[in-house]
Amino acid sequence: MHPALSRALAGAVLGLFAVVACSDDDPGKQKGKPDSDAGTDAGADAIDGDAASDAPPVDPAVARGETIFRRDCVACHTLGHGDLKRGPDLTDIHKKRPEPWLRKWLTDPAAVVAEGNPYAEGLIAKWGGIVMPDPELTNDDITDVLAYLAYQSGVGAMPISAPVKLSDPELEATKMTYFNRCAGCHGTLRAGATGPDIGEAASKKLGTDTLAAVVRNGRPWGMPAWGKEKLLSETEIAQMAAFLQLPPPAGPPLSLDTAKASWSVIVPVGQRPAAPEHSYDWQDFFGVILRDIGKVAIIDAKSRTEVARIDTGFAVHILRASSTGRYFQAVGRDGWVTLIDLWAKVPQAVAKVRGCFDARSVESSKLAGYEDKYAIQGCYWPPQYMVFDGLTLEPLALHDVLGKSIDGDDLKEVRVASIVGVHDAPEWAVALKESGYVGIVDYSKPGFPMVSKIAAKRFLHDGGLDATGRYFMLAANAENRMVVIDLKNHTLAGTFETGKLPHPGRGANWVDPTYGPVNATTHLGEGTLAVYGADPAGHAADAWKVVRKATLPAAGSLFLKTHPKSPWVVADMALATTGTAMRQICAYSKQDGKLDHCFEATKQGKALHPEFNRTGDEIWVSVWDTAGEIVIYDSTTLQEKSRIKGLQTPTGKFNVYNTAHDVY
Repeated sequence: MHPALSRALAGAVLGLFAVVACSDDDPGKQKGKPDSDAGTDAGADAIDGDAASDAPPVDPAVARGETIFRRDCVACHTLGHGDLKRGPDLTDIHKKRPEPWLRKWLTDPAAVVAEGNPYAEGLIAKWGGIVMPDPELTNDDITDVLAYLAYQSGVGAMPISAPVKLSDPELEATKMTYFNRCAGCHGTLRAGATGPDIGEAASKKLGTDTLAAVVRNGRPWGMPAWGKEKLLSETEIAQMAAFLQLPPPAGPPLSLDTAKASWSVIVPVGQRPAAPEHSYDWQDFFGVILRDIGKVAIIDAKSRTEVARIDTGFAVHILRASSTGRYFQAVGRDGWVTLIDLWAKVPQAVAKVRGCFDARSVESSKLAGYEDKYAIQGCYWPPQYMVFDGLTLEPLALHDVLGKSIDGDDLKEVRVASIVGVHDAPEWAVALKESGYVGIVDYSKPGFPMVSKIAAKRFLHDGGLDATGRYFMLAANAENRMVVIDLKNHTLAGTFETGKLPHPGRGANWVDPTYGPVNATTHLGEGTLAVYGADPAGHAADAWKVVRKATLPAAGSLFLKTHPKSPWVVADMALATTGTAMRQICAYSKQDGKLDHCFEATKQGKALHPEFNRTGDEIWVSVWDTAGEIVIYDSTTLQEKSRIKGLQTPTGKFNVYNTAHDVY
């Protein structure tokens, strides 16, 4: 086996015989239940380094095969510890299938399935319906792996590696890595939600090798391949596998007084311009998140000119336009909110505040008479929301959101996920992730209280409004469902299954020729675009149910978007872990009601977050890479028009007009 090739394969091989993406797809698991069939406890089977050194030498081919298996395959498989939810135990596999079959399977598993092989079809039926990605092994690699499987089957269960010992500085660094990379899906306390439970007990059950393989290679359900993408080193991966087997550290509180101490007004309201100080069409500005360098670029859509680059803090998650569109509110994963004035001669930050230690959402007041008056920030940690003055970001109120779940469970963590500003009432609708409730916050009342909690499903994540603005449609990850909240009556209007781990972003609204007004979601857990009726007044029989489905090349889609002027709904697959899907954008035809085609937007990095310009005649797509760029397409022909280069790690981008007016 060639060492260089083996290193490259570290991210490519998810498992040798698994025909299912290596994710815990059981809804009960996502609700915090440990993976009960995940093998033996790491502590019970950990091998001691000194003892291992006394073992008799093994054939070099076996040793090389063990290296591949431990590094790349144990995310889905065990040897001697029983089947997993992700794939079968491979003990004596060499006796169950002839070597030519095994070699063919390891060379191209999809081809074996396509031939209608009964054994392969049985594996697919048992382990979730997804074919194992091509492991891209050489003939020598296959020989070595088969040698190891035969050898280990003969001597007993594969020992599970012990976690490395973490020094105090390593522990602190790994805690920050977890916060930056993992907490968004798995929670500050690691109890799971969009991602599975990886608390101390569950992680020990998985064991060091499995934890490291998952962090290294990702999972096709949307788990990034941190090692394959060279975002974590092998040392950092080993340290993360050890950290996950320790008790999760408790998150600190953040009080209203602490938020006030962080608050700064950079440009007072009275010193801001009364009219735009530049000639750009500011309503057609794009705010582009440059994630890894902590900045936001403001780009003029017409000239493609970057008119400003603004410091915003670590890893901005979203930008929201204020109700008038004059201001961008940037919220970072570090909990800082930055208010950006787009009327200034050079757009600039005019106020900042930190209302959370970890956050994903911010929104402004939208009712007529309250334009730009207030803003709300939802926290991932601490479990709370904070309300600010919309023009200065002065902290005005803080409310804790801990409480029981819709199932009556006492919760230690409730994250505030997506927030929408209600158009026809002085309210925000707030997704309370772990609890399964949608809260209604009334900003016309003193103290900005949560006046209603609507029971929906768990775990609530992202979502947006229907075309009328009456209904809040959002994903309930753990239930594989969308839920619909009637914002007029404060009731649950509907809930329906769409596919594994729906992730719509804000969603996409259009008029289907058969079903009338519809919306749609893509999925992290399967390659499906699900279209559902969204017009209970005019198409009651089709409302809040899936009316069409289209198959995408891969799971791992984060966003889809459309515009009334475009014939297409476009979607990314940015978290795909197989082939080139993460670099592709797919186009769904509104008129034909089916997927038309997919195309590669880049040769490097990830293509993600399609966004339309104000007039709807262009689609902008981010290339998430250190040498990133924005690719601009004609929204009718889908022909490439231009590229904006020189952007480091661009992720989300938000058009001012479309964001302010909920055009998606």
